[in-house]
Amino acid sequence: MKALSKKTIILLSMLTIGFVSSGYIDSYFEISKNLDIFSSVYREVNVNYVEETNPGKLVKTGIDAMLGSLDPYTNYIAEADIEDYRFMTTHEYGGIGALIGTRNGQIMITEPYEDSPADKAGLEAGDVIIAVEDERAEGKSTSELSSMLKGESGTEVKLTVYRAATNEEIQTTIVREKIKLDDVPYYGMIDDEVGYINLRGFTQTASRDVKQAFDALKDEGMNKVILDLRGNGGGLLHEAVNIVNFFVPKGEKVVETKGKVKDHYSLHRALNAPLDLDIPLVVLIDEGSASASEIVSGTLQDLDRGVVIGQNSFGKGLVQNTTNLSYNSMLKMTIAKYYTPSGRCIQRIDYGKRDERGKAVEVPDSLTTNFTTKNGRIVKDGAGITPDIAIEIEAYSDLLATLMGENIVFDFATDYYFQHDSIDSPEKFALTDEEFEAFVGYALSKDFEYRTSSTEMMKELQEVIEEDEFWEEVKGEYEHLSAKLERDKRSDMFKFRHEIQIILENEIVGRYYFSKGRVRAYMKYDPEVLKALETLRNKEFYTSVLEGTCAECLTKKG
Repeated sequence: MKALSKKTIILLSMLTIGFVSSGYIDSYFEISKNLDIFSSVYREVNVNYVEETNPGKLVKTGIDAMLGSLDPYTNYIAEADIEDYRFMTTHEYGGIGALIGTRNGQIMITEPYEDSPADKAGLEAGDVIIAVEDERAEGKSTSELSSMLKGESGTEVKLTVYRAATNEEIQTTIVREKIKLDDVPYYGMIDDEVGYINLRGFTQTASRDVKQAFDALKDEGMNKVILDLRGNGGGLLHEAVNIVNFFVPKGEKVVETKGKVKDHYSLHRALNAPLDLDIPLVVLIDEGSASASEIVSGTLQDLDRGVVIGQNSFGKGLVQNTTNLSYNSMLKMTIAKYYTPSGRCIQRIDYGKRDERGKAVEVPDSLTTNFTTKNGRIVKDGAGITPDIAIEIEAYSDLLATLMGENIVFDFATDYYFQHDSIDSPEKFALTDEEFEAFVGYALSKDFEYRTSSTEMMKELQEVIEEDEFWEEVKGEYEHLSAKLERDKRSDMFKFRHEIQIILENEIVGRYYFSKGRVRAYMKYDPEVLKALETLRNKEFYTSVLEGTCAECLTKKG
């Protein structure tokens, strides 16, 4: 073939430059045109709309709607919301250290954090907040009251609460402190060999906290470990890489990010010496495990380094970056997707495609692709992390849902706490038959409405029949069937005693041992933890899972 002449090359170059320039000019023109349209509409509305407008609110509404059409993770963060954003990324704030919630129009302490200013001041779960700095709490939202309770570390805040259990109004002055929600709220030994680490978030201290927990458990004799990522919505990507690095060799590929812009490509490898390459590992996930949690669980699964147990994860494979804007505002924007070592992206929702209602759709099964782990097990993209061993979510009874929704469990636990100075350890505490009978009597005295799925459907059926004007003809049969479906509260209390007692005991334990105690108390019932223990204690089964030969596993060799 003849070499291209210099003239031809120059001509082709000019054409290429022309196409690129044309594309750039067209894009720039579209941006300029639409910005002009937006400013014209904005100006006309502010000048001529029949009512007074709020210019700042109008613009923010427009920005939020624009970014909302892309994905839920691309957000404009106004100056007023910067502190909330920082809390999301650091889990730090200045305040009294307590959860609050609304009930019957009142705001109450639902749980003080252990050793927090609220705890040290003697505040208890169930205390109703009457006033903050002599400003009445009545009529305020939880967010408004939360803002009043927060403040710079070292400053004082005066609080007035009402304690129903002792029928007293209490005034106290609390010195605010820097509150840091632990990334690792609990770790401990389950038995002589198995350690347990609960990781709640991925802030800048996550890997440090996991390492401290791991080292402490090793000193206690741990030679098998459970890493619990259930309900962990993610956080900083580099912290996820660091945590994977604890269990894989230095230099191992952990995750890639790829975006439209070349600068947004990155390859993350394990940069440090691992903590332990051989310790048997189980990772627990559920539908609340997202983003960084999925990097950790998905990468360890791809590398066949640990067994993943639980439910299918959330499916967030998008990477966000923040950009500082004018007037102390920020833009958090999705810039890339991440890919685990097998090459899969686990993003479940395709925000580029919408249904007829404008709702983003899930990636269909027909468009998912098979990838393989190091050992040749089949894993898929487009649908979160599928656990190696699936555990079905337990469905609680309508009765338990009612008892919790009506705060009967919460109130009984509060009364129990003020009637008992102490209880046994979280692992050993159990209600006696007499105490459960007392709870049943307490619950029945509240005369709550016991709604079940069947009774709710019967009500809907009655409304349909009445609209169709057939009510008088079928009224007798309807009432007969309704009576049969009505449940007896007392008998159902004992029918569902096991599940009610687990939740009730856990609520009581929380009063004495806080959130750590709740974890310790539930562990003996926790189906995922029990399956993890069974897996770790059976070396042959554990190996079969990672080799893809396990008969009951979802992830198998192709």
